[in-house]
Formats: sequence, structure tokens, C-alpha cells
Amino acid sequence: MNATIAMEGSPGRPDLDKGLGLVGTIGFGAAILTALIYVAYSIYADASSAGVQATTYLPFILLFIALLIALGFEFVNGFHDTANAVATVIYTNAMPANVAVVWSGFFNFLGVLLSTGAVAFGIVSLLPVELILQVGSNAGFAMVFALLIAAILWNLVTWWLGIPSSSSHTLIGSIIGVGVANAMMHGKSGTAGVDWSKATEIGQALLVSPLIGFGVAALLFIAMKVLIRKEELYQEPKDGVPPPLWIRALLIFTCTGVSFAHGSNDGQKGMGLIMLILIGTVPTAYALNRAVPERYTIEFHQNSVAAANVLGTAPAGGSDIVAARKAVTTYIADKKLSDTTIPGLATVIRDVDRQVAEYGSLAQVPAAAVSNIRNDMYMASEAIKRLGKDKEAHLTDANNETLATYKKSLDAGTRFIPTWVKVAVAFALGLGTMVGWKRIVVTVGEKIGKSHLTYAQGASAELVAMGTIFGADHLGLPVSTTHVLSSGVAGTMAANRSGLQMSTIRNLLMAWVLTLPVSIALAGGLYMLFSQIF
Repeated sequence: MNATIAMEGSPGRPDLDKGLGLVGTIGFGAAILTALIYVAYSIYADASSAGVQATTYLPFILLFIALLIALGFEFVNGFHDTANAVATVIYTNAMPANVAVVWSGFFNFLGVLLSTGAVAFGIVSLLPVELILQVGSNAGFAMVFALLIAAILWNLVTWWLGIPSSSSHTLIGSIIGVGVANAMMHGKSGTAGVDWSKATEIGQALLVSPLIGFGVAALLFIAMKVLIRKEELYQEPKDGVPPPLWIRALLIFTCTGVSFAHGSNDGQKGMGLIMLILIGTVPTAYALNRAVPERYTIEFHQNSVAAANVLGTAPAGGSDIVAARKAVTTYIADKKLSDTTIPGLATVIRDVDRQVAEYGSLAQVPAAAVSNIRNDMYMASEAIKRLGKDKEAHLTDANNETLATYKKSLDAGTRFIPTWVKVAVAFALGLGTMVGWKRIVVTVGEKIGKSHLTYAQGASAELVAMGTIFGADHLGLPVSTTHVLSSGVAGTMAANRSGLQMSTIRNLLMAWVLTLPVSIALAGGLYMLFSQIF
């Protein structure tokens, strides 16, 4: 096959049309229904245990809609991104297509369940702090709906065109769009609405990971050709004939690893957004972590005292907590240290410590005080993170270490993910993997190289993708499964001198270039629209 792999109906192509069957379809529908019931019951149970009484149904209706959209994003993410994980096992006949997508869906599910949550809050920290602090307001709902709908729309457009674009890239662009629009609506420069240091860090991960995928996969393929002299490893798969057992095991292993890694990394993005939705609509139950261990209150007090002492003694005659909050919020938004920043932060720290000590634990904080304490804790955490990088603060390494320890205590109380949220996202991502995968699979399997994907090429691309995603997950950085795996396949084709289909490469590059500006513009426009509606 010189120009393009055989098209539909030809003997060289695996069977991509075999569905889940009647039993599978029934099981699929039952899983969706079970997940929805589980989510509804979990929210009801959490709200009841926190003493929440429903006085109006509007917030819960908005909560239900927002959760459906958030889980819808993860569902679309499943069939959009995870198709990359199964393309290699399908096109090397290692697994039938209908078995591969169910297998991948299950390990996506496990990946989400066993994830750390670090990526979830890395994504959330891109949002403007003032929007996070008022997430239960009209602006908060406008923010959540705008960025999720924008991300879903662009994902669906690229999926329909069969272009493997990145859900991570899309979501980050949507978040930046909301931040820029929010800043402009309040008379500020558009650049003031985003944590650009974090955006740069994430952007570098998204930029470098495809280059790693291309280069390392190419090198690994060349190394395999030198070290493993098995002719069948580098031959085009025979029509419908599975590869030798050891090759098949390797390919299934890499498919499993990429699926698990994708779940552990991409699933967390939905978790972070769902937590924002829950904090905004049911703050009494979700704004503070009520499941912290008993020793938390004592340790929190000790760390608070140490952090406040690092920042200076309390001002004579007491402190104005309102002015202190304003000083800290201004510092986070403008990124400029003033004479009031550090004293203000010390005042906020002491006030939060006083309130937690008075109530005895986070679980005992009354409903009326939950939002304020949570906002103060989140604000203090963000300010400490920025102070650690601010040379004008003139903090010693020992001071930064003390503040970092205190920040961990703050984050333990505000940055948590209930088990049911993980389960819900795991269901959405896992089930999404089982539908709509065909378009992207065909592109990865047929339209990147000019020859059929060989066993060694599939294994090389997926081994590199698996390792890259696991590494990024460990660092708390989002990367694109799509970009890494697609570039890995392209790298092995280049290393094998098989030739690349430049029309596909051009489409991939175009999607990579357009995703950020399109999602920024789309999310920014939707945010302005929804801000007027809500």
C-alpha cells in the first residue's frame, strides 16, 4: 500500500463496524442510568449529612444541568481522545475493535478512580481567583457553563472532521477565554485575567509532549530494529490474523497502559470543574473538607501560628479583616507586592485560625460561615504560592518552607475530591470510550503514514505515550494523549521511511494551532453572553 491504506470494505482493513451487541447495548444503558442515580443519591446524602435544607429548587436544577454538562465533557473526551489508545491494537489485529474499546474503557475507568487529583487543581488554578471566590454567583455559573460548552463544541467539531485534536488543549483555551473576557468586562487588560505563569507551565507541557512523542518513539523504533531482529515485528499485519503471542501481549499491554494513563490524567480535568460546581451550589457540603482526620485542627493551628510569625507580628490595636482580604485579593490579581500585602496575609491567616479553633473542626463550621472561611483559605493558599516566587518578598528558604507547610494544611481543607465524583467521571470517560471512536481510529490507523501500521510501530508509539502521560501526571501537568500518540505514530513512520500523508499532518498541525484561539474566542463570547442571561 503506497498512498493510503485500503479503504472501507477492503480486506486490509480491520472490522470497525461490529457494535456492542444487544447485551452490550443494554449494559451500556444500564451503566448510564446507574451512574446518574448514584450521583443524585451521593449529592443528596452529602447535603443531608451537612444539614442542607432545600428552600428553593433552582440551585439544584442548575447543579444538575451543570453536572450533566461536565460529565458530558468527559464523555466526549472519552470517545475523542481514547480512540488513540485503541487504534494500534485494532490495526495490528491484536484485539477486535469492539473488544478493544470495552477493554480501554474499563482501564480508563480504573485510571480515573486511582488518580491523585493533582492535575484537577492545576487546571482550576488557571481560572481568575475572583471568579473562583464567587463561584456560586451568577458570574460563577456563567464561567462554568461557558468553558464547558465551548470545550464540548470544539471537541465535537474536530471529532466530526476526524481530526485528532486535544481535549486538554481545548479546555485550557476555554479557561483562558473566560479569564480574559472577565478581565475585559471589569475594565482591566485581558492579560490580567489569567495566571500566566501557570498557563505558561501548562503550555510548555502541551508543546513539548508531542515533540517527545515524535522523537522518542522514532528512536525507540530504531533501537528495536537494531536489538530485536524478528522479521515479523516489522511486517504489515496479515488480514484478520492476530500477531504472534508475545507481540500481541506487548500491544495489549501498551493499549492498557495508555488507557489507564489517559484516565488518570484527563479524567482529573472534569473532577476539578465538578468540584467548582459543587462548591458554588452546595457550599455547606463541599466548600470545606469535612473528612479531614481528627489531628487536622491541632496541626492547622500550629502551622497557622508558624506562618503568621514568618510574615510578622500582628499590628498594634488589631487588624481590619475586610481591608486585609482586599489587600491579598489585589496582590493575587495584580501580581504586585505592596506595603499592605504581607500584613494583610498575616491578618487573614490569624483570622482563619481563630475561626477554625472556635468551631473545633472544619466539620463543625456553620453553613453561614463556610463560604467565607473557604474563600479565605483558598485566597491565602494562592497568595503564598505567589509569594514563594516573588523576589520582592525577600523570604528566606526556611520561611518559604514554613509557608509551604501551612499551604499544604490549607489545601487539605479546600482541595479534595469525594469518591463519588471520581466514580461519576470514571463512568463518563469509560463509557465515552465505547462510542464514537471510529472516526479518530481511522485517522490514526490509516491516514498518518503511507504504509500500514506495523507491530513495532504501534508498540513504540504507545510505550512512549504511556510513559509521557504517567510522567506528566506525576508532575501534576495536563498533556494531550492525542498529540503524544499521533506524533508517536508519525515518528515511527518517519523512522521507518514509510512516508507521511502530509494532508493529515497538515490537519493535525492546523487543529493544534487553531484549538487555543478558537476555544479562547468561543469561551470568552459565551461567558459574556451567559453573564447577561444569568
